[in-house]
Amino acid sequence: MPPILKVVLDTNSVLRSISRRSRFSIIMDKLYNGSFDLCVTNDILLEYEEKIAGAFSKETAELLLGAFTLLPNVKKTAVHYQLGLIDTDKDDNKFTDCAFAANAHYLVTNDRHFNVLKSIDFPVINIITLEDFVSLLVN
Repeated sequence: MPPILKVVLDTNSVLRSISRRSRFSIIMDKLYNGSFDLCVTNDILLEYEEKIAGAFSKETAELLLGAFTLLPNVKKTAVHYQLGLIDTDKDDNKFTDCAFAANAHYLVTNDRHFNVLKSIDFPVINIITLEDFVSLLVN
């Protein structure tokens, strides 16, 4: 059996996959079914909560974060190094640091700030778009 896929979802990826009407809702379906591990840190969870509450509602944020707390495949990750790989939006570094610490297979994002990772030899952090991640999950 192949190893379980470990990923980090940036906040916009989570926001775009919450709604049942979204073409990306399969990401949450697959997460709930245990098809992959979601690697998070406390900082990432706090950002998820803030942005979900702003885009949807406080109740939606609480429900989703509560589900993340209960799911065995949502893995809290301890970050010991701040790599500082992204200069254009330093707040995005929490996702790269988590991906590095968790040894994640992919960081899922459509944010161009992360494209700098393609030109960095070490550490290797593989980025994948939402569209490509959905294709990976369904195939």
